[in-house]
This record gives sequence, structure tokens and C-alpha cells, in this order.
Amino acid sequence: MPAPEPTPPQSSLPEAASRFGAHVLADAAARACDVAAATGGPPRVPSLPGPPGAPGAPETAAPTAAALTAAVPTVTVPAAASPDTAPAGGLALAEAPLPAVLPALPTVLPAVDLARILRGPSGIGTAALRLAPQEEPPARSGAAEAAEGRPIPGLYHHPVPEPDPVRVEEIGRRIKSWALDEVELYPDDWEDQFDGFSVGRYMVGCHPDAPSIDHLMVAARLMVAENAVDDYYCEDHGGSPVGLGERLLLAHTALDPLHTTKEYEPPWARSLHSDAPRRAYRSAMEYFVQLSSASQADRFRHDMARLHLGYLAEAAWAQEDRVPEVWEYLAMRQFNNFRPCPTITDTVGGYELPADLHAQPAMQRVIAFAGNASTIVNDLYSYTKELAAPGKHLNLPVVLAEREDLSERDAYLKAVEVHNDLMHAFEAEAAALAADCPVPSVQRFLRGVAVWVDGNHHWHQTNTFRYSLPDFW
Repeated sequence: MPAPEPTPPQSSLPEAASRFGAHVLADAAARACDVAAATGGPPRVPSLPGPPGAPGAPETAAPTAAALTAAVPTVTVPAAASPDTAPAGGLALAEAPLPAVLPALPTVLPAVDLARILRGPSGIGTAALRLAPQEEPPARSGAAEAAEGRPIPGLYHHPVPEPDPVRVEEIGRRIKSWALDEVELYPDDWEDQFDGFSVGRYMVGCHPDAPSIDHLMVAARLMVAENAVDDYYCEDHGGSPVGLGERLLLAHTALDPLHTTKEYEPPWARSLHSDAPRRAYRSAMEYFVQLSSASQADRFRHDMARLHLGYLAEAAWAQEDRVPEVWEYLAMRQFNNFRPCPTITDTVGGYELPADLHAQPAMQRVIAFAGNASTIVNDLYSYTKELAAPGKHLNLPVVLAEREDLSERDAYLKAVEVHNDLMHAFEAEAAALAADCPVPSVQRFLRGVAVWVDGNHHWHQTNTFRYSLPDFW
């Protein structure tokens, strides 16, 4: 009797889309949460050093996509609106009535943000990710371009509108208060560097669909905490590859708490206050779990473990004084990259991409391309800054120059090509997934990641306090 032929491999996406699409659409009202209750005020950070997610800490599931993404809201914002106060009747759906839970949203999208969401990505093959055809923002004048930085010539990107200035200012005020007063993250003489980072412009530009300032602050705290770990542990502000694994592991327990005996839990809990990165991680995670579901929180912990693994690979090369092969460097950059930021786009947007849909190989591929392209943007814009810093900093142009025997200029220009290839792959994969899996939460998540990618480029381009371009053109 002949052996049976193996079953041809089949994609699980259609089945997953059908199963979870029906679930999301049928149970949207039941699973939607009261957003006002979730964002009524900042959480209290206990004085005792307890672990994040400790028993009794509130953990609120975010509303599902069908409640928030059946259509994009149209917005009416009074000129004097406070960043934390929504005008009565300020939200309305274009094609369907809002669920009763949504009028209580504490903050609404400014009109400029609505235009950005409607525009979506605009590259080849991205029509499925756009809600409506929109014109690109008008070209800037030469003076404005000089003041705000210019994009890298030849870099594939999408221009975006300026982030809402009211939200930018409010996020900037709150995140500075959190960093300096609440977690004592930086010494006073770093204040100019903190201001120059422009956290408000970064977060508002990357998350224009966030329903409230509190949602944006979740992203802002995590971003600042991640940068503090990089600064203190890895880079020039006291960082070193020696002993990095121990520091990262202990800091990671501020995100993924230690479960141990009663005898050894108190010294661990006290350790969460022992340095600035752990204080920041612990506090940022406490705020995050109050707006995220358990699944979203676990997804973020996983992504942060990926990030820390990438830090360790780069540290190993520094200790060995070795420049990796180009493919090895790109493998490291898939871990040491921005991935934790765009993958919380649903939490920041006030909805949830179900875990099984997030875990689909096609979705993971889209997220990987988005993170990889966004991280090469950082390599390119920070190139001159890193060359001027002490020591040898690895970035894609440096690795290309070393491993492929290219001039600095040719290596930089080839790195631009690598970025462009990654961006085209991201947009093609995202468009294909959007067509294959027409679930509202999937559609909104893909748009959110695309908007994050665009916002990340915009922040790098316009942050002339931190970045300047090499003279290669």
C-alpha cells in the first residue's frame, strides 16, 4: 500500500479571519469597555515598591475594533477645547451609529489627525489600507524645510501633516513631569536633551487616532523608559557592554514581574527603585496595564524581551571588537528595533487586535518589516550624530562600508536602498494581508502601524536638535 501523500501546506489566515471576524463583530458591544472609566485620571503609583500588575491593581480590557473602527469618526472641536475635555456630541461615525459607550471619550481627534488617518499609506500596493483617497500635504517652503529639517534624498517615505500642537504641548508637559518628578529619570543637567527629544511631537505624530491624552501618555512613558535603558545601560551615559545581560534581566523584571517566595520578594521589589531605568520601566508598565488587556500586556513583554536580546548581540560584538556581516547586523536590528512601539498601536488607539490574529505569520511578517524599516530610518538620520560620539557605533552604513568595501558615501546610499526595499516589502505584505483578512481590527491595526511608520520618519526628519544629514549629495 503506497504511503499517503502529505497534505499541501495551506494558509491559516482565511480560517482565522472567519473565526475571529465573526467573534469580533458579534461580541463587540459585550466586550467594549467604558473608556471614560479607564481614563478618568492617572493611576496612583503606590509608595511601596510593589511589582507591576500586583494583586488588586486594575487591569482594564480595551474596547474591541468593531466598537471603535466600524468607520472613522468625524470630529467637531471647539477652538478653546481642553486637551482632556470632549465637546458634547463631538464624535459621530460616518456610516454607523456609535455604541452608547463612546460619547464619554475624554479627548477627540483633531481634524488634522483625521485627515492623516484617512490618508493612510500611499505607496505601491497600499490601496487596501486607505479609507479614502486623499491628497498629499502641500510642499513646504524652502524656509520651513530648512527650519524643520529635510528628508534624506532618495529615501522612500510619505509626508504627513504636523501633529496637533495642543496635544503635543500637553504630552510634553506631562511626560516631563513624570520623568523628572515621578520617577527621577534624569539629572537636571540633562533637561535640554530631554526637551530636545520632543516626546510630544513623536507620540502625537505616531498615534493620531489615540482617543485621549491618557492613551498617548501610555506610549510616551514606555518610549522614554526604553530610551533611558538604552542611555544608561548601553550607550554613552554610563552604558557598557560589560555586565549588560545582568542589568537588562533585572530591569526586565519591572515589566515581567518576578514570582518567588515571600522571603525573597521584598528585596526584588525594592530593587525596582534602585536605578532610573527600573523606576521608569516599573512605572510605565503600571500605567500601561491599566489601559491594555492581559493579551496586549503579554505581547508587549515579549517584544521587550526581543529588544533586550538585540541589545545583547550588539554588546557582544562591541566586546569582541567585531563588525558583523551585513545579514548578521540586519538580524540584530530585527530585535534591537522599534517593534515594541508600533505593536502597541491598538492599545494606544483604544481597541484590541485579538491575540490569534496578531500571532498569524502574515501579521508577524508585516510587523517585522515595519520595525526593520523604521529602525534603518534611525540608522540613517543618526549617522552623523553617532560618528561624532566617542567609540565605534554600529549602524547599517558603517557595516556596509566595512563588509562590502564601500566608501562612506556609497555605503550610506546603499543603506537608503536597503530601507526602501524594506518599506516596499512592508507595504506589499500589509496590503496583501488587508485583502486576505477583512476583519475590522486587522484593518485598523495595519493602518495604525503604517501611520506609526510615517510618524516615526517625520519625527526623525524634523528633529534637527538631534539629527543632521551627511554631505553626500
